[in-house]
Amino acid sequence: MLSYRHSYHAGNHADVIKHLVQICILNYLKRKEKPFCYHDTHAGAGLYSLHSEHAQKTAEYQTGIGKLWNYQGSNADIQAYVNTIRLVNDNDDLAFYPGSPKIADLLCRATDTIQATELHPSDHPILASQFQRRRHSRIEKMDAWAGLRAMLPPLSKRGLVLIDPPYELKTEYQDLIKGLQQAYQRFPQGTYAIWYPVIERQAVESFIDAIVDTQIRNQLRIEYCPQPDAEGFGMTGSGMLVINPPFTLKQDMENCLKQLSPLLSQSPLAHWQVTQLVDE
Repeated sequence: MLSYRHSYHAGNHADVIKHLVQICILNYLKRKEKPFCYHDTHAGAGLYSLHSEHAQKTAEYQTGIGKLWNYQGSNADIQAYVNTIRLVNDNDDLAFYPGSPKIADLLCRATDTIQATELHPSDHPILASQFQRRRHSRIEKMDAWAGLRAMLPPLSKRGLVLIDPPYELKTEYQDLIKGLQQAYQRFPQGTYAIWYPVIERQAVESFIDAIVDTQIRNQLRIEYCPQPDAEGFGMTGSGMLVINPPFTLKQDMENCLKQLSPLLSQSPLAHWQVTQLVDE
């Protein structure tokens, strides 16, 4: 299925968590001069207009970046996230939101490599057009799992792999676990950041348990739910499971979520966690 379009959801509370984690990891990788590779499995269109018909129809960005656009807090990582989003907006008007490949394009150095795969016939050409002038980039209209097999390991032997399926089909959970295991065998030193939605708590926990059962070491779970768990009400939160996270990420995200939770909360029962699931 190729019906999912991120343009309806760009900038929502799930994007805030996903991209905050992404930015923290990319900035950590940049501490070393040696180049790294960023690989995006479900890249989307790259850049989204928040004035578009899709974005205005759902207005989901108002649950996320809309609440942080004028952030005045003290957390440097949250400020770095907001500053990154401001790079694609000419003034104080929040008009555009960058997807994960565009965020990588904004933050990665000229010597770093960006790889991305996207199958949607409308989104792929839009994405590819944004990287025509970037020397170290490879943007393919290719299945995500085939892309991991084709492009990993990168020459640099260090980097971030962002895995962000739409989860339209139940089989995508098993496809992800199989694809992750294959990618990890090829590139065990890489950092893997896996986004997941919280829709049905039992299903989420089963999915997390299945990744833990792969016996891959060093797994960190980061989750934020602005609403309490409630089946039948759609996505109430989201999370990132990070394999081989920077050693600073756990504390950084705890500090971020302490500030973010009251800002993004939609209920007194909002909740979050940062949990080391598997040790190094």
